[in-house]
Amino acid sequence: MVIVSAKVSKRKILIGIVAAVCIIALLVVLCRKADQPAQPEETPAQTLKAATNEDRLAFLASFGWQVREAPTETQEVRIPKEFNEVFTRYNQLQQSQGFDLSDYAGKTAKRYVYAITNYPGGSQDFYATVLVCQNKIIGGDVTSTAEGGAMHGFAMPQ
Repeated sequence: MVIVSAKVSKRKILIGIVAAVCIIALLVVLCRKADQPAQPEETPAQTLKAATNEDRLAFLASFGWQVREAPTETQEVRIPKEFNEVFTRYNQLQQSQGFDLSDYAGKTAKRYVYAITNYPGGSQDFYATVLVCQNKIIGGDVTSTAEGGAMHGFAMPQ
């Protein structure tokens, strides 16, 4: 029979326990991160250029929208410095899409409105609005002009 004995100080035991806890915590963090889908590092507002009509059409096409090539309306709009209740709700819609108009408070933007030709259900009363400031898309929506119409983000309804 063989007997092995070792003298271990309390300090060495404590260091071993702390090292084991750190390794376990690191493994837990890495496993959770691997389970999460990759997130884009930038929001659409930071990366999407809209200097040309083709850029704006490509943006709308990325959501599945087919629109008439020429905008039905183009105008300059001023983002208010202070948001009222209506504009606060509109900005909440923008935030749900990864945009934030409060970053552009007090600035002038260009509003492009495109007639949608492939809205689900065949309705021809829907328009896509794209807001552009300094040649990048800063927000927008899809709106129905029919009585009791609705407004939603760029994502195509199922």
